[in-house]
Amino acid sequence: MVQSVVTMLDERENVSPHDELEELTGMRTGSASPPENSVLGRLLPDFHRADAEGVEEKSDEMAGLNSALRSLNEPQIIEAKRGVASVLLETLPPEGGKVSLSPEQADAWVTAVNDARLALGTMLEISDETPEEIDPNDPRAPQLGVYHWLTWMQDSLVTAVMGD
Repeated sequence: MVQSVVTMLDERENVSPHDELEELTGMRTGSASPPENSVLGRLLPDFHRADAEGVEEKSDEMAGLNSALRSLNEPQIIEAKRGVASVLLETLPPEGGKVSLSPEQADAWVTAVNDARLALGTMLEISDETPEEIDPNDPRAPQLGVYHWLTWMQDSLVTAVMGD
C-alpha cells in the first residue's frame, strides 16, 4: 500500500508541466491544477476550501489562490511524502517481526501510515456512515479489515510517539 502511494505521487510529479522559470531560478514548481484522481486529491488537497456557505464571487479568487499555492508547494509535499514512505519501507523487516524505531523514524511511520490509510479509505469510499463491518460479499470487505488495521497501527504509533 505504501509503495502504491509512492507510485501515485511519482506519476503526479511526472505529469507536472515543465517550467522554464524553474531552470532560471532553481525554484521547483508543480502542477497548478488539483489531481483528477480522488486518492491523489485526498493526499494533495487544496490549501483552502470554500466554506459551507460557498460565496460565489470568491470562488474564482479561491481557485486562483489554490492554484498558486499548489504550484509552489506541491513538489515539496510530494518529496516529503516520498521521504517518509522511504523511511517506513527501509525500516520494515523484510520477513516481518519486531520493529524498533528512533523517534524520527516513528514520526515518519505515523505520516506514511496516515497516507496509506487516507489512500485506502478514499478508494473504499469510507465515510462517517461506513459501518465497522460490511456484508462479507461486498467487494470492499477484505480491504476494510486492512483499513481498520491501519487505523489501529496509526493510533498505536501516535500513542507511542506521544509517550502515553
